Amino acid sequence: MAKDPSTRLGHRALLRVIAVLAILAAATFSALAQTASAQPAISSTPLKIGVIGAGREGGALGTEFAKAGHQIMFSSRHPEQLHELVASVGPLAKAGTVEQAVAFGDVVLLVVPYSAVEQIGKDYGTALASKPLVIDVSNPIARRDGEDLVKSVDAAGGAGLATRKLLPGAHLVRAFNAIGSGKLGELGQRKGEIGVPIAGDDPNAIALATSLIREIGFEPVLVGGLAMGKYLVPGTPLAGEHTPAELKQVAATLK
Repeated sequence: MAKDPSTRLGHRALLRVIAVLAILAAATFSALAQTASAQPAISSTPLKIGVIGAGREGGALGTEFAKAGHQIMFSSRHPEQLHELVASVGPLAKAGTVEQAVAFGDVVLLVVPYSAVEQIGKDYGTALASKPLVIDVSNPIARRDGEDLVKSVDAAGGAGLATRKLLPGAHLVRAFNAIGSGKLGELGQRKGEIGVPIAGDDPNAIALATSLIREIGFEPVLVGGLAMGKYLVPGTPLAGEHTPAELKQVAATLK
């Protein structure tokens, strides 16, 4: 018996609807994929990062780590003055006291005038020693910290060894000591083209610092242990903007 023509038409219409839906689904998937690829890479294991010191450098670094998906607590002696910074960074940022930031952070960034490091060690040394990583971004600068302090740091073997003495037991890595805060965001967008010299003695802390630094677009270059931290300050051959290859070449000439 011949099939009803209306039935054949119904089947054809259904097939057309299915085909259209398939095309729309494919287009939607493609659009979502393109949108996802346009977004910044987000860490698969977000961390809490406490930032001691919310000046230009601390603010810029905290901002970049927040973009990578990490929770940030900026701190200073006057956290009530950090509302504008927190608002500019977005919902992953908050402000607190230094004590709160140390307690908050899985990782701590130390971005203060070097003259403040000794007191921070006295007040929070035990807590900082319990963290898997403290990134030391602080530099001794004569015009700010005084000639006597700079001489004492030099006598101790440079900023890396001096910080280790002031923060006993801390898992230290020196990094970002000689790249201007105003260019951090721009340079990080170049995705690995710009190197960041780092110095540390703890393999696990170095590995964690390496991962975090790569997340914000830089390529870390290990130049040696904390004794090499004396070269990670403005005015040294490793300061400024260099490719990873250039940093390795320069570091090989330093002792």
